[in-house]
Amino acid sequence: MISLAHGAGGELMEKLIKEHISNKFPQKGEVNLSHLDDSSVIDGITFTTDTYTVAPIFFGKKDIGTLAISGTVNDLLAVGSEPLALSLGLVIEEGLSLNDLDRVIDSASKTAGIADVGIITGDTKVVERGGVKKMIINTSGIGKRSPLLDGNLGEVRKYRDLNSDYLLDSNVKPGDQIILSGPIADHGIAIISYREGYGFESDVESDCAPLNGIVKAALRIGGVVDMKDPTRGGVANCLNEISQKSGVSLTIHEGKIPINIPTKAACDMLGLDPLEIGNEGKMVLCVVKEKAEDVLEAIKKTENGKKAGIIGRAEKGNRVIMNTKTGGKRIIDKPYGDPIPRIC
Repeated sequence: MISLAHGAGGELMEKLIKEHISNKFPQKGEVNLSHLDDSSVIDGITFTTDTYTVAPIFFGKKDIGTLAISGTVNDLLAVGSEPLALSLGLVIEEGLSLNDLDRVIDSASKTAGIADVGIITGDTKVVERGGVKKMIINTSGIGKRSPLLDGNLGEVRKYRDLNSDYLLDSNVKPGDQIILSGPIADHGIAIISYREGYGFESDVESDCAPLNGIVKAALRIGGVVDMKDPTRGGVANCLNEISQKSGVSLTIHEGKIPINIPTKAACDMLGLDPLEIGNEGKMVLCVVKEKAEDVLEAIKKTENGKKAGIIGRAEKGNRVIMNTKTGGKRIIDKPYGDPIPRIC
């Protein structure tokens, strides 16, 4: 029987997709469904799709429109693609006010402008009251190989071999450095605060944003082997996927993981692990060690990367390990489900 945990981005969702969905279809393309990366590539065209069912649909200065455009753009960026255009599919609950619809569409339009992508096709459905909660949005995106990617990969190949001509989770090797583009867990905590009325919303704002600037800055320097946005399942799930696909251990340092003080306080109060909480405006980058400091410096000059940091490295092995602030070690497992459902 399907549970909410099957859609949470963790271990149970991975099992559902691998055993009941992805193995049913023929695998086509340079990067196909079997890779389970952020986007696929076929005949040089990058493609991704996502469906957003966040509750509530408005959360402070951001909303489901900001979220949908940002999430799909970032998935295209993550494999080394330049986003070109998106579709926008709306499933609207009967009774939604036209003012709320306008607000969402205006946010989506503004975010698409920031990301420099066009909305070139779409679909609109209205269902009876209770058929959905307010609104669901599906966005699919297409892109082309970034003109910066060849130079970036050329820098990688000065130091070692690479498994792919795109930035994939399977590219990481021992010695690569792990960069996190900014503080974690803000999005999930903002959503649950607005949903449940915990009162954190005055201090914690969702991080939803398209990350074109961060990606371009990193690729201009070169040496990036993989990028991944830590959405459902958070940084814990993201790092475990990289470890599993590349066959390496990732060692991270708790004291180097950026987290805003109000968000940390909220996690402590609610008993939540910030590593397992989804983000919608962050990127994890794996970079050859010879270029990592230069990439970090470039990222920190961008609007969304000012608090970026190197949080760890890849080593021989097959797990994710955190060196704690107290001097111990902790294994970071892939989350089973999602501590905060319906945040994206």
